[in-house]
Amino acid sequence: VQLQASGGGLVQAGDSLSLSCAASGRSFRYYTMGWFRQAPGKEREFVADISGSGGTPHYADSVKGRFTISRDNAKNTGYLRMSSLKPEDTAVYYCQLRDYIRAIDYWGKGTLVTVSS
Repeated sequence: VQLQASGGGLVQAGDSLSLSCAASGRSFRYYTMGWFRQAPGKEREFVADISGSGGTPHYADSVKGRFTISRDNAKNTGYLRMSSLKPEDTAVYYCQLRDYIRAIDYWGKGTLVTVSS
């Protein structure tokens, strides 16, 4: 499985931005998809995830109500819609697929989101 995140960029505080994560392979729908982020000098942290069927999303408290995770299994693509962005949202954002059966996590290269104040 290969993942490619895209959509990052430089925005101003209060703006919105949408990230995409395109996956290869035929098993996308069986994996939980997650978004994580890593700010400069900090550890990678959980942002949101969504089950393979597209139900039961979970969010970090810091993004709840502002970010929305979704997926389109027909397109093998996941999304993260980010609204009301804050400077503290600045980070490299990574998408992940989790295969719970094989206990394998797949990671894509990140996409940088910079929010200016």
